[in-house]
Amino acid sequence: MFFDGWESLLRTLVVGVLAYCALVLFLRIAGKRTLSKMNAFDWVVTVALGSTLATILLSKDVSLAQGAFALALLIALQFIVTWSSVRARWVRKVIAAEPSLLAYQGNYLEKTMHRERVTKDDVMAAVRTAGQASIEDVGAVVLGTDGSFNVIRKGAENNLQDQRSGVA
Repeated sequence: MFFDGWESLLRTLVVGVLAYCALVLFLRIAGKRTLSKMNAFDWVVTVALGSTLATILLSKDVSLAQGAFALALLIALQFIVTWSSVRARWVRKVIAAEPSLLAYQGNYLEKTMHRERVTKDDVMAAVRTAGQASIEDVGAVVLGTDGSFNVIRKGAENNLQDQRSGVA
């Protein structure tokens, strides 16, 4: 129960180092997007990669080749989905959430906050983190696609509107 022998430790050492190297290599090949700020889809893939790596390390039933193939498969699927999401809007809509406007020109948008399960305290914490004293001091608060709060200073929210309408 506490010690199975040196052979199992040696297997974990060798397979662990090789599986880790394979994972790093695959992630480098896949590019920066694989390791970027995560949306829900990216988070699931990251957890699956960690779980797969742990299984490779600890399960004698999974060969290194099988494990490396599983890691490569997960990364390839993530690459295909993200590649597709850049090229097809419907894929992007399925994979990534849209940003949500939580406050605008000093007013909370409570229906959106309720739908996103965000409290006024959450919004105010983001406002204070951005160096503002109150909700009236900001132009907008947006819940980003990765779950982060973006606080837009007063007056700058008009620039967002101009960019959306194509006005430079």
